[in-house]
Amino acid sequence: MHTIPSLDRALADIPDLPPVILLDAVGTLFGVQGSVGEVYRQVAQAFGVEAEAATLDRAFFQAFAAAPPMAFPGVEPGSLSQQEFQWWQTLAIETFRQAGYLNQFQNFNAFFAALYDHFATAQPWFVYPEVPATLSQWRAAGIQLGVLSNFDSRLFGVLELLGLAEFFTTVTISTAAGAAKPDPQIFAIALQKHHCPAAQALHIGDSYHADYQGAQQAGLRAVWLQR
Repeated sequence: MHTIPSLDRALADIPDLPPVILLDAVGTLFGVQGSVGEVYRQVAQAFGVEAEAATLDRAFFQAFAAAPPMAFPGVEPGSLSQQEFQWWQTLAIETFRQAGYLNQFQNFNAFFAALYDHFATAQPWFVYPEVPATLSQWRAAGIQLGVLSNFDSRLFGVLELLGLAEFFTTVTISTAAGAAKPDPQIFAIALQKHHCPAAQALHIGDSYHADYQGAQQAGLRAVWLQR
């Protein structure tokens, strides 16, 4: 198993440079400032609800693990943003319900709209230190780079705001692809954009199941990033 502690070590044990590298987004290129629970707590506080970040964090990951894949096969492009919003709203409701804070909101819909918009900004995110230089080196070496993420349409704006969009030829998100990692279909969709056979490409991500196993099952070489 090829595991690395940081992105700049990804090619250390690979003898030949891959023509295409696909990378996960959250947890690989950038992360959440503090924790998801802390961000939820801060926004909830602005709506008069006092909550513990650790409690929200545990509830979020329990709800996230139980949620259906963030993919909407067959959905018309015009309704995609609504589907994305509703998916996250359902997750947020379940998070605050499990944490025991849901009934404290006077207007949960208003709170969630603010929370959703907040994650479309740069404020709750940070770029891992080695990422810009590593991406720049790979691009200078002639490697095509693509983002492959189980995320929604907000990712395009976040990549721009974090100064990362310029490095990538393609961005493939599960909501638009109609399939989420580890489904081989989303890997195939991303590779088609690069006109690259799976066996020649490399995928890097922080999820053992979605990224590492998913990429291998789709025929790509894979690196598991364990930060």
